[in-house]
Amino acid sequence: MKEFQHEPVLIEEVLRFLQVRSKEAYIDCTLGGAGHSLAILKHQPDITLVGIDQDEEALQHARERLARSGAAVHFVHDNFANLVEIAAAVGIHQAAGVLMDIGVSSYQLDEGGRGFSYQHDAPLDMRMNPRDASDTAYDLVNQWSQKDLAHIIAAYGEERWAARIAKFIVERRGSEPIRTTGQLVEVIKAAIPAGARREGPHPAKRTFQALRIAVNKELEVLEKALAGAVQILKPQGRLVVITFHSLEDRIVKDFFRSQSSGCICPPNLPVCRCGFVPTLKVLTRKPVTADQQELSQNPRARSAKLRAAERM
Repeated sequence: MKEFQHEPVLIEEVLRFLQVRSKEAYIDCTLGGAGHSLAILKHQPDITLVGIDQDEEALQHARERLARSGAAVHFVHDNFANLVEIAAAVGIHQAAGVLMDIGVSSYQLDEGGRGFSYQHDAPLDMRMNPRDASDTAYDLVNQWSQKDLAHIIAAYGEERWAARIAKFIVERRGSEPIRTTGQLVEVIKAAIPAGARREGPHPAKRTFQALRIAVNKELEVLEKALAGAVQILKPQGRLVVITFHSLEDRIVKDFFRSQSSGCICPPNLPVCRCGFVPTLKVLTRKPVTADQQELSQNPRARSAKLRAAERM
């Protein structure tokens, strides 16, 4: 198995907002390379840790890396959308902290065989869990309508040329299926005018991002996991979320706002009838980002935004 390399971001900030306490339970919803969990255990080894990941390779690497810590760690191969059920299955009904580091790891982006990278030619897959029976990127690219493809590429990739890319995809698959990442990159490059290709990131970056989000239902998973975290956090427990995409950050910000607000009745009602009680206290008025020192050591941290809240 190839070495799982991933540089975790905002470690000091994660520790500061989680406020890890002895003999409490903490859940790392996206264990990945275990960088954050290792830092948590070094800071406070006398805790119970639950590490969740739907990528078996990542989970196996985390087992090996955390085995030396001697801490009580539960490794769970599952999707963190099932957070409440996972916690109950390992005997944790209230946690003192939940961490979510949303996005694809450096390892997954750089490893060509899974179809995440536009830099390597590989079968169009993009599933975080290759054993998942859900649609792959191949299915989306070759079966979805032009309208639906244009919508997800625009909404999830924030791609200016989404409609044109979707049109070119449908035209290309009309003669033969688009089977590999290399073939899809060719279609995308043909769809985007030459002048636009010379500016900004790789021309396929936004489309690949959109397809990955759609394949793994990442936004729906995040919304469900946030609700689950509130359900299992104990009073004064901390929820820390790191995002790398504006759509994800908006979901977290809106969720925190909705859960920290008071009355949600229409403003014209003279008396509150909703009875809504806030569940969270927001700890980050603005998202926390990496400082220049971290950015110089890990350029991928430039997109990271951390938000934190405390259970009421």
